[in-house]
Amino acid sequence: MMVVGDSFTVGSGPVPTWQTYATRTARMLGWQPVIAGAGGTGYLNHGRVGRTFQQSFDAELSWRPAPDVLILSGGHNDRRWPALQVRRAAARLVWQVKGRWPRTRIVMVGPIWLEGAPPEVYRVRDALKEVAAREGVPFLDPLARRWVTGRPAETVLPDGVHPTFAGHLRIARWLAQALGRIS
Repeated sequence: MMVVGDSFTVGSGPVPTWQTYATRTARMLGWQPVIAGAGGTGYLNHGRVGRTFQQSFDAELSWRPAPDVLILSGGHNDRRWPALQVRRAAARLVWQVKGRWPRTRIVMVGPIWLEGAPPEVYRVRDALKEVAAREGVPFLDPLARRWVTGRPAETVLPDGVHPTFAGHLRIARWLAQALGRIS
C-alpha cells in the first residue's frame, strides 16, 4: 500500500510517520506501507517543501514497483484554491497513476478535518469526489464522520488541527474497515 498525502499522512508534532493513520492502516491490513508527501502539501498547495502531491508522487513513488493499492489522501491544504483547479490537478494525478500502473487500485480519501471544517474544505471535497466518480475510483469521505467524540484533546493536538496518537488510531480503524469493504 502506497499513500500520497500531507501532514496527516506523514506525521506532525509528536506523531512520527510510523504512528500515523496511514502506517497504522497498512499494519492493520497486513500490508507494507510506503508513504510519500509532506506537511502543508496538496494537489495544488506546495507547502514548505515546495512540491505538490503530483511532485511527491513523481519523486518518491513513481520509480518504485507498482503497488496493489495507492491511496491519494488530502485536499485539506488546497482549501484556498478554486475547486476547478483542485479538480484538474487531482484528475491529472489519477491519470498519471493509471498510465504508469494500470493494475494498481487507486482510492481517494478526501480532506481530513477533525472538527469544524470551513465551507472551503467541503468545496474541495466535492471537487475530489467528482474526480473519483468520473475516473471510477472509490472515494472515502472523512468529513462525513464525527471524529471528536469526547474531549477534543483526546483526538486533536493543541494546534487544533492535527490528530493525536488516538486520533490517528481512529482514522486508521475507519480507513482499514473502509478499504476492507472496497477491496
